[in-house]
Amino acid sequence: MNDAMAVLQGALSGDGDAVAGTFDAVVDRSGVVGAYDVAWCLAATMVGQEAPPGACALEFPGIDEAAYDTRWVARFVSAYANHDADTGEALFTTALADGRLGDCLLTLAGSTIATLRDRTD
Repeated sequence: MNDAMAVLQGALSGDGDAVAGTFDAVVDRSGVVGAYDVAWCLAATMVGQEAPPGACALEFPGIDEAAYDTRWVARFVSAYANHDADTGEALFTTALADGRLGDCLLTLAGSTIATLRDRTD
């Protein structure tokens, strides 16, 4: 939880290097599984208590035109909302294999901050 808070603090201040540094520290300490746990926690923060399981689609109109990291975040958060850890893990592993995980995690952190800001408005 402290790692997720550190990621959010970096994202809130617009410091992408701090966000990346926190994820790097998590990987150094806990491996990729630790980074996944932080990402899953960010998805939980975005979803909150409002979405019932199974209510979020992984595919929807226009998703294929979105940037890789944007598609990834939409699908990863949907997997969380659907309580579908297998899909979340598959998305995480695929982004890692594609060499895009860092971009995806930065976008996830920024999206989480944007969601939290929307809730307070």
